[in-house]
Amino acid sequence: MSSSRKKAIIRDFSRDWIAGYLPPDGFVDGITVELLGLDGKVLSLPIDGMKWICFVRDFNSGEPANPERLLRKTFAGRPRVEGLFLRLRLKDGEQIEGIAANDLSVAAGEGLFLTPPDTRSNTQRIWIPRSSMEELEVVAVIGGAPKKRATATVHDGQESLF
Repeated sequence: MSSSRKKAIIRDFSRDWIAGYLPPDGFVDGITVELLGLDGKVLSLPIDGMKWICFVRDFNSGEPANPERLLRKTFAGRPRVEGLFLRLRLKDGEQIEGIAANDLSVAAGEGLFLTPPDTRSNTQRIWIPRSSMEELEVVAVIGGAPKKRATATVHDGQESLF
């Protein structure tokens, strides 16, 4: 595991959660995740029981039942951030939307990262294991502004300098 660790909250389908520290990526080891607990012990947790892993700003959110503070799980309108606009339905029937990177990480690996709709909430990124997904829908591919290509124009046989 890398030396830089981020604050994370792991939630399972029984609504229980555990807080600790994980590296920003590469934290999956086969079928488990190794979490450095708040007490300093390394816990090996199975992926199949996990609902999601939320990388958070702070552990002390003031809400013991909802430390992730995911109040808004869907976008109010079309997101403005580049990437894949995804809608997921989890095994427990809960729906969540987010922005994923427009690369092969969506199709490969044990799970995928989403940026949640409310970027001002306590949760900065969510990792959802494939075992907790029941349905995955690509709502839109959101690209950046088209890049202007520099073109040289010719006037009377001479290139324009300005």
